[in-house]
Order: sequence, then structure tokens, then C-alpha cells
Amino acid sequence: MGKPKPVFNGKLLRVYTKRVLLPNGYSVCLEMIKHPGAALVVPFLSSDRIILLKQFRPVVDRYLYEAPAGTLAKKEPPLACARREIVEETGYSAGRFIRLGEIYAVPGYSTEKIAIYKAWRLKKRSRVPEKDEVIETLVVSRRRVKALFRKGAITDAKTICALSMCGWL
Repeated sequence: MGKPKPVFNGKLLRVYTKRVLLPNGYSVCLEMIKHPGAALVVPFLSSDRIILLKQFRPVVDRYLYEAPAGTLAKKEPPLACARREIVEETGYSAGRFIRLGEIYAVPGYSTEKIAIYKAWRLKKRSRVPEKDEVIETLVVSRRRVKALFRKGAITDAKTICALSMCGWL
């Protein structure tokens, strides 16, 4: 119906309002975030051990268990982002990647689409954490992942989706 009107342009996100006509004929003004997209990797050290991150997230003021993930750079393919993020966040590179699928993180207000990969044949590299990230890497078994999930310790939605796609939840 209408063109998106910019409300805010940030370093990562752009917020717009847009009037749209829904399939049922109802007109609504949306507030939406345009996001460049992201990639997530579940790094397998073996068939029963993966690497998870315990990352401090200042927006929610707590540490979350997460799979390595990051935002796509401009015109960056999701696989290239996955290759970059696994090294940056875990200190490992991967010899093999398989794309498991993609998810929309919060489609009620954002265009963010996350490509999800499984990676294996890991090789230790040097980790160079970004200054704005507080990350601890953890090697966890399938049993430990299930226990953490059952007790409500894994709450990051993209990680839950990725672990489910891997058959771990």
C-alpha cells in the first residue's frame, strides 16, 4: 500500500513504519525492523559433543547459552558468515558445513532471517574475540544439552531451533 517510512537508522538496524493491506482486507500500520540477516553454526567436535557459548547479553542483562552466530556483512553470503563466526566465537574452523534450513527470528516485527548450519571436522585456531562480546566457550555432550534445556537454562530461540534441527532436542 505504502512505501516504508524510515523512523530510525542505526549501526545494525533500521526501523520503519509501513501501511499494508492484509489478505482479509484490513489495513494496518506496521512498525518493522529491517535486518540484514544472520547465520548460525552448531559446531560438532564429535557425534556426541558440540561447542556452545555462554555469552553475556546486555539487552537482557544475563548470560545465555547459544550456538555461534552473527549478522551478515553487506552482500555477505550466509555460509561465509558462518565460516567467519565459528572462528571468531569459538576459535575453531570447520572443514564441512551442511545447511539445515533457515528461520525467521521474530517475524511479527523484523525481517531477520537466520541460516542454520551444522559444522564438523573442526580444527583449533586462535580466537580473537570482539571487544563488545563477552563469551565463554563450552564443550558439551548431547546429554548435558538436554539437561540444560529441560531445566530451562537454554532460552535463546535461534539456538533451540538449531539444536532441534540437529536432532538434539
